[in-house]
Amino acid sequence: MQLTTVFLALALLWPVGPPTPGILRGWQPPPGPYAAGHRGIDLAAPPGTPVLAPAAGTVTFAGPVGGRGVVTLTLAGTGTPPLRTTFSPVTPLTGEGTRVTAGTPIAETAPGTHCATSCLHWGLLRGTTYLNPLLLTLRSHSRLLPLAG
Repeated sequence: MQLTTVFLALALLWPVGPPTPGILRGWQPPPGPYAAGHRGIDLAAPPGTPVLAPAAGTVTFAGPVGGRGVVTLTLAGTGTPPLRTTFSPVTPLTGEGTRVTAGTPIAETAPGTHCATSCLHWGLLRGTTYLNPLLLTLRSHSRLLPLAG
């Protein structure tokens, strides 16, 4: 299944807001698997902001990683391996194995040292490949039509 096809089939929301949050730092893919980079985007969000599931899925991790709270949501119907989206620093509101619909609160933003100001780091992966989470916010209404001839 092509990645773009999967995105069009999902009902997607921003994980914080409305309104649409400000992007404090964009996605900067690393040149290699162990190189420096920014494997997600940072969204402006004060501590205590509800973090919403951007699409239906299952919470597959909720707990600390490196001293920060993290929630991983595996998105339903996104192929093999499925898309996983991650959120940090957060205080989880749901446990592993919880199935959620788009818009369900899954965490709250927590104070952390990831950004100069308070933020939510939002990541996206397929298997071990990091992707730009902004792809989840794109909605295409284009349609290919046959050429009249």
